[in-house]
Amino acid sequence: MGIIKGICISEKRGTQKHEVSEAKLIADWGIENDAHAGHWHRQVSLLSLEKIEAFRARGVEVEFGAFGENLIVDGYDFRNLPVGTRFRCNDVLLEMTQIGKECHSHCEIYKVVGDCIMPREGVFAKVLQGGTIKVGDELVMEETGE
Repeated sequence: MGIIKGICISEKRGTQKHEVSEAKLIADWGIENDAHAGHWHRQVSLLSLEKIEAFRARGVEVEFGAFGENLIVDGYDFRNLPVGTRFRCNDVLLEMTQIGKECHSHCEIYKVVGDCIMPREGVFAKVLQGGTIKVGDELVMEETGE
């Protein structure tokens, strides 16, 4: 089980995301009012809290949203889970669609520090069922039935 520690959105692509206390997720779209929402496979990005803390331990102060992540979750090492893994939070059902990404134009963190964890540690999901989530909610991995 995981706990949502942060929810971040941005109104425009290419800008750092900012924290919100709750968010509405829309099926086959993503997070309401987030620039990365849309009809594609990377509707929501997730990053493990432990990975952010390890980056901070290197002496770099980073806020939630600095890596472009939507959900910061304590309790899962997302990178080691298979594509297709499903997570439920309240009414929301997410399905992991991609692990990591290629960074074409480096983010602000990379430009300042020379590194960014999102390309190797971040994962992406699509929204199968919508609903509302809040910081502090549980994110539970669902059995796939296989």
